[in-house]
Amino acid sequence: MKKLCLLCLFALPLWAVVPDGSVPAGFQQWNAASFEELHRAMAPKAAADPHHVGLQKIADYPHEAVIEVYRLGDGAPELHETEVDIFFVQSGSGVLVVGGTLTGAETVAPHELRNGSISGGIRRKLSAGDVVRIPSNTPHQVLLDGAKDITYIVVKAKGY
Repeated sequence: MKKLCLLCLFALPLWAVVPDGSVPAGFQQWNAASFEELHRAMAPKAAADPHHVGLQKIADYPHEAVIEVYRLGDGAPELHETEVDIFFVQSGSGVLVVGGTLTGAETVAPHELRNGSISGGIRRKLSAGDVVRIPSNTPHQVLLDGAKDITYIVVKAKGY
């Protein structure tokens, strides 16, 4: 009986980590290798793009979207009226201009303004490992500021 109890005691933690095979609907996982492969594919696109950016939508759900960004040049000023942006910087560095007033922008899609200029915004250094949240209706722009490139994941929380 003691042996059986001891066996159960050691087997219980193993049982807890064995996957049951059912993945919840909407669950998704990405790993570093998949992003490295994506970066290699995006580099030529960014080099050929007039704005020096490669974008890849990775996932699009009712309440959020996930986008990979590979930037070889400064981004345009932008403002999202109904979306929050959360940046996860993966590599490289840059500067985020955030806040202030966006002037001279044009509507490029419903609730999406781009171009023009930002006056009165603050500047924040971005480096690998940084995470920033940009509220809806907040002007923002990513600048390389002398860096070679920057790669980041954007999670767009929709409906704000």
